[in-house]
Amino acid sequence: MTATVCTYCSSQKTGAEVVPLHSQLSLTFSVPVFALLPVNIEEKMTEAPISTPPQAYMDIINPLIGKAREFLEAGEKLQAIAFVGNLTTKELIPVIIQSRSNEDKDQSAQTIQSVALALEADFVFVIMEAWALRPDKIHQMNAILEKYGSIGASPYAIDTCSLMLETWHGLWAAQPQIKTKGISKKKRTIGAVEFRYFTDTKGRFAHLLPRKAGDAPPAVLH
Repeated sequence: MTATVCTYCSSQKTGAEVVPLHSQLSLTFSVPVFALLPVNIEEKMTEAPISTPPQAYMDIINPLIGKAREFLEAGEKLQAIAFVGNLTTKELIPVIIQSRSNEDKDQSAQTIQSVALALEADFVFVIMEAWALRPDKIHQMNAILEKYGSIGASPYAIDTCSLMLETWHGLWAAQPQIKTKGISKKKRTIGAVEFRYFTDTKGRFAHLLPRKAGDAPPAVLH
């Protein structure tokens, strides 16, 4: 079983155990590199304006984004991972996302949902590397998919860091491009992260929080 190491409290915890939110500033991952996921295909989202998530969530995810940036700048790839959290109990559980096959992805999504249900989670934050189309080629996506079979196989793919925050108030997503850092061919980085709020999402890594019958549609917090 892979493990996560909390350098803040100097303890090691498996991916199935609870990691207190106090340790998030120092959370590091000891996990294998994963195959990049074509998020543009798997996650279909209604166009939305730039919108920053509520501060309570930003206080939690900003250090995680910063840690992802540190990994890239150290020449490492990002392991796909979901952080399932409860704001009341201040618990945060990391769940590794396996992506070797569609079955692995489906199982990872089910695991996240199960953890969210057990934790009575308020949010799920997903970090993964992903392929995206160059902005000037987005209008040709269908033709590119027909010709190459996937975005990643096309010459128009760019490497991005996909960030998705699902809360009871809706889903925020960002996909900053991963670029080389300086003259290094191995070290990479991401720039400023701009989230967008989405009201209509589809895909295996959307709707990970447990839903109950009669739940009202999400409403944005201001």
